[in-house]
Amino acid sequence: MKDNLPIGIEAGESQRALWISTTAFTICFAVWTIFSIIGIRIKQELNLSEAEFGLLVGMPILTGSVIRVVLGVWTSRYGGRVVYTVTMLAAALATFLLAYARTYPEMLIAGLGVGIAGGSFAVGVAYVSPFFPPNKQGTALGIFGAGNVGAAVTKFLAPLVLVAFGWQAVAEIWAAALVVMAIVFWFTTTDDPAYRARARGKDRPKSFLHELAPLKDLRVWRFSLYYFFAFGGFVALALWLPRYLVGVYGFGIEAAGMLAAAYSIPGSIFRAYGGVLSDKIGARKVMYMTLAAGGVATLILSLPAAQASQPVPLAITPTVFVAVIFVLGFFMSLGKAAVYKHIPAYYPNSVGAVGGVVGMVGGLGGFILPIAFGLMKDLTGLWSSCFMLLFLIVAISLIWMHVSIRQMQRPAFA
Repeated sequence: MKDNLPIGIEAGESQRALWISTTAFTICFAVWTIFSIIGIRIKQELNLSEAEFGLLVGMPILTGSVIRVVLGVWTSRYGGRVVYTVTMLAAALATFLLAYARTYPEMLIAGLGVGIAGGSFAVGVAYVSPFFPPNKQGTALGIFGAGNVGAAVTKFLAPLVLVAFGWQAVAEIWAAALVVMAIVFWFTTTDDPAYRARARGKDRPKSFLHELAPLKDLRVWRFSLYYFFAFGGFVALALWLPRYLVGVYGFGIEAAGMLAAAYSIPGSIFRAYGGVLSDKIGARKVMYMTLAAGGVATLILSLPAAQASQPVPLAITPTVFVAVIFVLGFFMSLGKAAVYKHIPAYYPNSVGAVGGVVGMVGGLGGFILPIAFGLMKDLTGLWSSCFMLLFLIVAISLIWMHVSIRQMQRPAFA
């Protein structure tokens, strides 16, 4: 990624911005998903109901999704270096205070603050993309997005700290890691090229309403639906899989948790490959692959699970389930990168606002879908109903995409 860099940017500067930002996003994502581990202990201590527990776990996801729009716009106006640093420090303060929360309302309020860490995605996208030319932005943003692996970091390391020192120590250590990362980020990175141009007076900052003007374009919401499935569906499955494996196939909680963590790692790392592939063959082709493969996988997973006591034709065995879910996760990762390859290509002057909205909708998927999965299970009695819902989302996305592309390719007649 050293060729054809933007004017005034050196290769080392771009690489440093990319890798430091990716490391920071990994830590932010680890903090964002902290309740996936410590929430279990908090539930026991406060004797929370399933609904109360679900709300607690979902609070950071909700905040981190909604705040992405504002943070994306602020990044375009004030520069990613400042906004990223402040975002990490604010999230660190909230995470530290979480350790001293004692009541359920205090936990919920702290969870809102912890969610600020999830907003770092919109900041990083708007900060990193100007460092690279259009033909390399897919790869760069794919690498940056691989910071989703932070969820697996929490699932692997937080239980060890929790057992040894308590859940409060997890919050304090994760907060300290954010502070250290914020300091490292501030002293090792430079302002992005877009902000430098504005600082020199070459580009005047746009008004807030002008920043949001591209959101009138229906295409933004089509990209958002893709991301609702690719990212929101991925996060939802990462949260839902342990319960699914225990409830359907009788896995132990330890094995189910490890499988969920194993699902998160390749599903995050392959996002970088999705960026490379989007640069090579085009983001549109990658999205077609993602939605087509996602449709087939979710259709297969919609079949009933194999039960020894109740044999069912075409039932899904645990081995088949694990194999197909990993295939689904792989293509979701490609799709996550492909969506964000589209944004700087179609909206080069509004990456912050558009990227923030798309990220917000995707993040809301991670909040809404697990709740929907539970409701559908209660209403239908079918565990596989969650995959029926995902199949419906994929089918709508694929049809909408294909119809839109056909309309764009149709020749205009006077």
